[in-house]
Amino acid sequence: MKEKIDVYEHMGEILKRVRKGVLITGKADGRINSMTISWGMTGIEWGKPVFVTFIRENRFTRSLLEKNGEFTVSIPVDDSAKKILGFCGSKSGRDVDKAKELGFTYVEPEMVSTPGIKELPLTLECKVIYKQKQDMAAMTEEDRVKFYPQDVDSFSTGANKDTHVAYYGEIVNAYLIK
Repeated sequence: MKEKIDVYEHMGEILKRVRKGVLITGKADGRINSMTISWGMTGIEWGKPVFVTFIRENRFTRSLLEKNGEFTVSIPVDDSAKKILGFCGSKSGRDVDKAKELGFTYVEPEMVSTPGIKELPLTLECKVIYKQKQDMAAMTEEDRVKFYPQDVDSFSTGANKDTHVAYYGEIVNAYLIK
């Protein structure tokens, strides 16, 4: 069962949880993958509620978003999803079926093709309305050196030489999974 929520009333809670980790899920070509993020924003763009996620260029989830243009944000409401967040933040969906490995449950979406995840019940269904690759020349040297060291391979978890692509997703649906 899903309980619709007013995303504007939950923006503070969403951002608080983003700092600790949430899942971005993408789906394309019969594959679904969820990855942990702790960088993101909520706001209003062109009069629409948006969630902005930043995904490194070489991540598997990014390839899914590029093909499909939709994603879900699955947000825990307590600290019970630490194992899921840890695993999804350290393993690549290219190599492992995370849902199968962890036994988490996909929930049928209503407005997009990408499912939510029952174990992280606050769910945002999003459609990409804008994207932009970060420009290293526009960053401070301190952040460029810290987050984008050019001597670290693109497939490494954490800081590496790939920049992020910002995906602005219009939040077309928001609910709590009961």
